[in-house]
Amino acid sequence: MQDTATLQEEILRLKKKRNAIILAHNYQRPEVQDIADLTGDSLELARAAAALDSDTIVFCGVDFMAETAAILAPEKTVLLPVTDACCPMAGMVRAEELRFARSRHPDAAVVCYVNTTADVKAESDICCTSANAIDVVNAVREDTVIFVPDKNLGQYVARFTKKTVLPWEGFCLVHDRYTPADVTRAKELHPDAVVLVHPECRPGVIDRADHVASTSGIVRHIRNAPGNEFIIGTEIGILHRLEKECPGKRCYPLSEKAVCVNMKKTALVHVRDALISHQPGIVVPEEIAGRARRAIERMLAVP
Repeated sequence: MQDTATLQEEILRLKKKRNAIILAHNYQRPEVQDIADLTGDSLELARAAAALDSDTIVFCGVDFMAETAAILAPEKTVLLPVTDACCPMAGMVRAEELRFARSRHPDAAVVCYVNTTADVKAESDICCTSANAIDVVNAVREDTVIFVPDKNLGQYVARFTKKTVLPWEGFCLVHDRYTPADVTRAKELHPDAVVLVHPECRPGVIDRADHVASTSGIVRHIRNAPGNEFIIGTEIGILHRLEKECPGKRCYPLSEKAVCVNMKKTALVHVRDALISHQPGIVVPEEIAGRARRAIERMLAVP
């Protein structure tokens, strides 16, 4: 088996040959983050997919992220190194279910978290990420919003809007696992640390946190904050980025169990093999992609 350094060198050579860029989500393995052109959250990576100059995008994340890149950059080849790297929450809403919900609430806007499949995005009015969900909900003209699929994020957004928010019953398997007791325990271990949690967490966890932010929002907060100790309530993959970008600051996981197994499926060998074979490619049928693209572009246009 090749060592990490040898695989990384081979990937960099292949990337140049393919005129490829590598995008990695904050939850990816450390060695995968280290060979990425950009590591970020869903919003950062969606914008990069559309803007960066390349022939090929290697998306180190989960399936809906690669779909989003393919929708925004249809002229590029989008590779998902591990095809069964999926988001269970994305599977908690289906297009036909959403159409039925719309029929029950014909005057409501559908705001769709990017953690969804392309066909669900195609049935939505506008997409959002955890970083801009509040701004997106407040930007739609309708007074009622069907928010899919994350109930915790929907309930969090409802705190910051006068609109009626109807949350779907989906959830993130990682963030929904946190409990208020986890926060209490972490504070007892690190009494001087600031607690930052992701808005996909349960309301009781959010209530006990000092700050709530997307993954990239967490990075920015820690980079600029005067303190030196932080408890991080999101998937532990972000700790690698924090260590690199916020030297001298100590970051502790809210729970060591906060691991997304699907995000961890992608290893360097998969990235290497995808660049060699130029497979597996992600293609979204244009009938779906066109409608989903409108929802994503509306999100990207929100200030």
